[in-house]
Amino acid sequence: MQALIWDLGGTLVDTYPDVDRALASAIDPRPGSELLHEVALLTRVSSSHAISTLAARHDVSEHRLRTAYEATKQHWQEHPPPVTAGARDLLTAVRERGGMNLVCTHRDRASALALIEALDLRIDDLVCAPDGYPRKPDPAMVLALLEHHDLPPEDCLAVGDRPADVAAAAAAEVRGVLLETPGVPLEAGGAARVGALHEVLSLLSD
Repeated sequence: MQALIWDLGGTLVDTYPDVDRALASAIDPRPGSELLHEVALLTRVSSSHAISTLAARHDVSEHRLRTAYEATKQHWQEHPPPVTAGARDLLTAVRERGGMNLVCTHRDRASALALIEALDLRIDDLVCAPDGYPRKPDPAMVLALLEHHDLPPEDCLAVGDRPADVAAAAAAEVRGVLLETPGVPLEAGGAARVGALHEVLSLLSD
């Protein structure tokens, strides 16, 4: 296994609790578990999908929801979200096997680098959709990483928390792994499913 291709927010970094609460609080200042679950079902598709859907359902402006979402990024500058449980061990295991840890994300480069640096995450390369790549499930970012590092897709693994992540991997002929959120049903196609990142360790030598 020559490389593990990571999604960033929601996979390598546990951003969902902050994002879900921010969007829910833009609808109800004291959101209950039902609203938080509704938001979670939508953000696992994409933040843009969540914002547009919630705006229509709850008669809240998209601008208000987008502002709440962007405020989380400002908050993270001083209080970054935690690294997802098991991620550091998996990063280390990949390095110890001589592999690379690569990231492809929809996040803008400045925001992505700020998170990576604040959390002291050792990665080998990063591609960001705002740099000129189409968003997942388009495989362009995955293909770019394969090309940049001359990697055969069959010797790589891609882990993400959304159907778009594993669909992009599949389109690039890379094995995908879906990190599931409890209580949030997601399509994974033919990708493997895990409930926690430590479960990916057993797949590194497959």
